[in-house]
Amino acid sequence: MTRVGRPPATTREEIEREAMRLFTARGFDATTVDDIAAAAGIGRRTFFRYFGSKNDVVWGRFDEGLARLRERLAAAPLDRPLADVLREAIVEFNALPTEQVAVHRQRMTLILGVDSLQAHSTLMYAEWRRVVADYVARRTGSASDDLLPRLAGHVLLGAAVTAYERWLDDPRAELAALLDATLSRATAVLDR
Repeated sequence: MTRVGRPPATTREEIEREAMRLFTARGFDATTVDDIAAAAGIGRRTFFRYFGSKNDVVWGRFDEGLARLRERLAAAPLDRPLADVLREAIVEFNALPTEQVAVHRQRMTLILGVDSLQAHSTLMYAEWRRVVADYVARRTGSASDDLLPRLAGHVLLGAAVTAYERWLDDPRAELAALLDATLSRATAVLDR
């Protein structure tokens, strides 16, 4: 008897693993949702229960990470320097267990290098900047859309992307050290 529906062992992570394997073998643009579903042994509808789009596979659990970043910033003591809190929280946001580094490198290569992902990435970056701007606004007694909170979101995102670009260029580089260095320079504007 043939079983219909999702295999009992299918998880979001297994679908993501199959998708990333296909993206590497065929390229992002040449891989379809149907290809991913077939490789994972699921139907197209099941794929969309886990992911809103093929683009969302590349971003993984970004929303969950943003929620943790927001919580960490909210829990930071108010007597700590704003720049230090942001730098440490962003470095932690990007911290990875050793076994996830290779897949994260693949993920970031796609995010930063595939033209068809750029529109989706812009939406994700806007959410990230909003978390930073909300925190800066709360700490400075301003509105999230005021100049300093907005500037902080853009500058710190630019610093993080710069660190990622350097990390992708040098397989021996340590991501946390690159993030710390670029964010230290970028957060100097907040100390003034």
